[in-house]
Amino acid sequence: MQKSDGMNYAPIGTFKSVCQPGEFIFAAAALDHGHIYGMCNGLKEAGGELKWVYDPDPAKVDKFVSTYPGVRAAASLDEILQDTDVKLVASAAIPSDRGPLGLKVMSSGKDYFTDKAPFTTLEQLEAARAKVAETGQKFAVYYSERLHVESSIYAGQLIEQGAIGRVLQVIGLGPHRISLSSRPDWFFNREQFGGILCDIGSHQIEQFLFFTGAKDAKVVHSKVANYNYPQHPTFEDFGDATLIGDNGATGYFRVDWMTPDGLSTWGDGRLTILGTEGYIELRKYVDIARDQTGDHVYLVNKDGEQHFAVKGQVGFPYFGQLILDCLNRTELAMTQEHTFKAAELCLIAQRDAIHLTQG
Repeated sequence: MQKSDGMNYAPIGTFKSVCQPGEFIFAAAALDHGHIYGMCNGLKEAGGELKWVYDPDPAKVDKFVSTYPGVRAAASLDEILQDTDVKLVASAAIPSDRGPLGLKVMSSGKDYFTDKAPFTTLEQLEAARAKVAETGQKFAVYYSERLHVESSIYAGQLIEQGAIGRVLQVIGLGPHRISLSSRPDWFFNREQFGGILCDIGSHQIEQFLFFTGAKDAKVVHSKVANYNYPQHPTFEDFGDATLIGDNGATGYFRVDWMTPDGLSTWGDGRLTILGTEGYIELRKYVDIARDQTGDHVYLVNKDGEQHFAVKGQVGFPYFGQLILDCLNRTELAMTQEHTFKAAELCLIAQRDAIHLTQG
């Protein structure tokens, strides 16, 4: 797995099929972001069969087919949408194209699985909500910083077991390495990437809702800035926000593109979860100056101080649950309401953000 930049973050887990061979066939389309590989890895490991790939760029298709031998290169998106065997289309399009692509996929009678952030405008979100209601298809989102991180999954299990009581606050830190030379033009275009709170902030808001159990929240305050890249005037390299959940829990998160080159991985992602009876800290990708492996969970409660190194121990249950949801029309992996609420709140945080100026 690529550790130098988050753009190519694609964890590899163990195979644990939840379905029979050929029962869940899916396709990949729009390969603009490297997260498509993590999405496809997860679905394949859970028993999905990857049949098709489509992208207008032959180089992207060639790389994809070399990674997943046997996958057919479609001549067009329509070739995939017309294949009645395909149950789901996975996509990592340019962010501004993700919502509209989802409408096409759902209109064809297939479920849709997109990289985050799923939308760049509230209008796109409302269109997707309407299409889900019209078609009954699923619009799933790859919130990878929880769904594809074993320490995050383990933290959820600890909370469910009552290890820290009722969750009161979540503080998230989501720094990323910019890897400037490898970024495409759309990465710096505000209309296309949606803004930093909309983009990588979506991970943080989804985690806040999940760990606190909040169904809704108010964005109390949010800020964005472009401190280091005046040559890209619509880009944002810093953002933060404060939220209050409908259950009284609070959240704060910071996201940025400030990861220094000396860090051994693409970002020192951390999360602190405070409960009425203890707290949990996650060091997701590295434990700096101590351990270059990730997935460290620290728990403090009435039983004392504990450290759990869970890399390779927990797995990634989301993907199997998503496959079963598509086959059985259930909502085990993530409810549609939760999926869209996380997207809505990051769009509101972005829309209402104060723009800081360089000092």
